[in-house]
Amino acid sequence: EIRLSLVGSEMCIRDRIKTFCAYSNYLSKGIRMRFLSRRLVMPNDLNYANSLFGGRALEWIDEEAAIWAICQLETNCLVTKHIGEISFESPALQGDIVEFGLETKAVGRTSITVSCLVRNKATKKTICFADDIVFVKVDPESRQPAAHGKTLEALVSQTNEEVRKLNLELEEQK
Repeated sequence: EIRLSLVGSEMCIRDRIKTFCAYSNYLSKGIRMRFLSRRLVMPNDLNYANSLFGGRALEWIDEEAAIWAICQLETNCLVTKHIGEISFESPALQGDIVEFGLETKAVGRTSITVSCLVRNKATKKTICFADDIVFVKVDPESRQPAAHGKTLEALVSQTNEEVRKLNLELEEQK
């Protein structure tokens, strides 16, 4: 098996291709990730190599994806069930501003599946891509899964309407 060394860790080429294909599917389908949030990489976020610590990136991804899912489903009674493959592509250094692109991939009866692309704001270079982040709505008292009543089609319409309203507001400000 051929292995490729990336930023101090090894990743199987097969896995790298799989992650690239998952990200490329968004581009080929014309799906646009929404880049709505940014963070500044601070000294406390760095690892021994003076780049963004992977654990900190995962913490930020989970938080940003949860906020996205909460806004999409209009409920804060969500728990993280699964985070799928994560591919680290390039380092983020102290002082870099990173931005988070989020997209809803799928919607189940009680769940929502999200993907997150983290990139450098200035260079647009991908820092990491997290695929298949699954959140499940739970009943606040029983903590059991509960139906959220949303569909992917409804969420796409909801997002498009939010973008349309935002664009109108921006036009009015001109």
